Order: sequence, then structure tokens, then C-alpha cells
Amino acid sequence: MAYTYGTEEWENAYKEEVNKRLESEPEPYIIATPEWVDKFEKAIQGDALYKEQAKTWEGSVVLQIMGKPEIGLDEDIFMYLDLWHGDCRFVRLVPRDVGENGDYLITGEYDRWKAVIKGELDVVKGMMQGKLKLKGDLPTIVRYVKAATRLVELSTSFEGKFPDEMSEDEVEALRSYINNTRDEFGI
Repeated sequence: MAYTYGTEEWENAYKEEVNKRLESEPEPYIIATPEWVDKFEKAIQGDALYKEQAKTWEGSVVLQIMGKPEIGLDEDIFMYLDLWHGDCRFVRLVPRDVGENGDYLITGEYDRWKAVIKGELDVVKGMMQGKLKLKGDLPTIVRYVKAATRLVELSTSFEGKFPDEMSEDEVEALRSYINNTRDEFGI
């Protein structure tokens, strides 16, 4: 059954899927899967430093990981962070049309995001160097550079598994899962 994003039915089914994955998948979780996104959300929500640095920041930040079929990511992934005055209301994988309309959209190839999550590429420098593309108000992002940097630090605060470091069988299982999830949730 396909759910429509933005409905209570979608949200409930998504939460149910996350809980099922949290119980069934071993850690470390694969980057940008619902269970990894849930862990990222909890890290942001529980971080006092982020709350202080972002206390006047509001809006959504969407991280777009461009597809890379050879590692199981046949299409782009959109990770939506709903941020409001130091709170992270939620982090979700969302459909393309929702992701592309976030207040701030940061787009990058998989390898760039991997470097960011591993702490090898500073997200702000990556944007300034054109390695990551920003759609949104640059002066606002610059004003909240500490909060944005803290979000990235939080994504590195727990271990994750990268698809390009997995076996062919694991990649095929990931591809199958992503395609089924895309069919069901539009993400």
C-alpha cells in the first residue's frame, strides 16, 4: 500500500517501519536508512549545545544525497530536518518534491556526504568550494554556522555503515529495501 506524505497515516506507518527496523537491523545502521535517520534525530534532540546555538534559527534543512546505483542508491535520498528555535521536531526521509522545497537544500554526491559524515569535509567549506550546493538564504546559514556545524558533528557522533563498504549481497539487499520503501512511502 502506498502512503501519501504529510498524512497521519504516512507518519504512523513511517514510525512503525522505523521501530521495526530498529528491532531487526544490527548496529551500526546503514547511513541514510530510516533507523540511522532516527538515531540522528535523537542525537540532535538530546544535544544541549545544538539547542543553544540554534535557539533563534527556524526552518527546514534538507540534505540531498545524490544517487549512486553501484552502491544500491538508485535515486537521490532526501533527509528533511525540521528545525525550530533549537528544537529538532523531526528528521525524516521524504519524497523528492518535499525535499526540493525545504527552506535550505544542501545537495551533494554520495562521496561528498560520506566525507562530511566521516569528518573529512567541513560542510561549510564544502559549500564554499562548490563540493556541496546550497539552495536557500546563504547569509542565514552563515549566521548559524555553529549550529549547522554542530548538526554535522552530531551525524558523526555514532557509528554508521556506508553502502560502498558493503558486500554485493548487502548492497542488493539495501537496493531492494530502498525500492520497496520508495514504493510504500514515496521516499
